[in-house]
Amino acid sequence: MSWRSILPAAGFALAVLTAAPALAANPPGDRCIYAREWQDWKSPAPNVILIKVGVHDIYRLDLRDGGSNQLQYSDVHLVNRRQTSAWLCQPSDFDLLLSDDYGAFSEPLFVSAVTKLTPDEVAAIPAKYRP
Repeated sequence: MSWRSILPAAGFALAVLTAAPALAANPPGDRCIYAREWQDWKSPAPNVILIKVGVHDIYRLDLRDGGSNQLQYSDVHLVNRRQTSAWLCQPSDFDLLLSDDYGAFSEPLFVSAVTKLTPDEVAAIPAKYRP
């Protein structure tokens, strides 16, 4: 194998690697959540989850099928099992599983809508429900 055949491939690989951070910094849309920046969550109602993304953003996930009353308990964990992309932009990007610390139950949750809240909407959230 000669250097002439290796150099173009190495150049392409370097371009892809240097572009990856830029792709992470530039979301495909304002409604999209960069999955690595998902910080915390709280649930003000059985069919709503509020998630904190990054430092300032809060998104609302509306749940289908009534959601779950278990979201109100402090010993539950929420996991997104779908990892096909670094971006969560639409309901189908979420495959949520709610489970407790003891392994007594696990419950799938289905997202019907994803909404980025405005600063005024965030300010209106009672402190106990703000993630």
